[in-house]
Amino acid sequence: MSDPYEAVVPYPDGNATASRYAKTARKYGYGGIVLRSRIDRGDGDLPLSVVDSEKSTIYGVDVVPGVEVVPDSQTQVGGLASSVRERTVVLTVRGGNSGVNRAALEDPRVDVLSRPFGDDGTGGDDDGDVNHVLVKAARDNDVAIEFDLSPVLRLSGGRRVRALGRLRKLRELIDHYGAPFVVSARPDSHLRMRSVRELSAVGSQIGFEPETIREGLERWGNIADRNRKRLSESFIGEGIERGRYETE
Repeated sequence: MSDPYEAVVPYPDGNATASRYAKTARKYGYGGIVLRSRIDRGDGDLPLSVVDSEKSTIYGVDVVPGVEVVPDSQTQVGGLASSVRERTVVLTVRGGNSGVNRAALEDPRVDVLSRPFGDDGTGGDDDGDVNHVLVKAARDNDVAIEFDLSPVLRLSGGRRVRALGRLRKLRELIDHYGAPFVVSARPDSHLRMRSVRELSAVGSQIGFEPETIREGLERWGNIADRNRKRLSESFIGEGIERGRYETE
């Protein structure tokens, strides 16, 4: 069994540092955190450097460099993905727009489509949705779709009911087509982190078994492990690595 990971919004976009998140994550039993550092610029001049493919731990918690790109339109997805793919471990595209959702799920360079129903989980800017065609694209391109539980945790009334309805529909589609998925409470502060047990309780409201919630939390770590291998100097291709006597 792998360790559960949570994908967090670090300072300055969020209200806590990576160190503070890591300390809280250890308390809640997480093995790692993925940093969602936001990038919403389409000019290619991105403030990133090549990341170290080795693990970096704080308080014994694996801290994974990640980027969440926020495209203005579907035409920006490919350019942003190309600009940052080799310079971050986990690449997430923020959705909520039908065109962006499609572009992200059809691009195998993308690891995760986050917030597919928009910031509040009730539909997005243009009634952004995820249908059977997009879920099959996610499966075929190995792009995980995020079950964003934050609206269920933070909304109330009719908006919470609508968010629950969207998540239930997404669960049925992913179950049917076998697409990959991740789970997150999308904390933008260490005070908004929740334990695996708490997220399992929330997941039960949309028909998830506790094991499924844990699987979605573990996949963040699995994605990180896979991409660290790809970023390492020894990697040549799937199943092929450079030996100690090989050169460029």
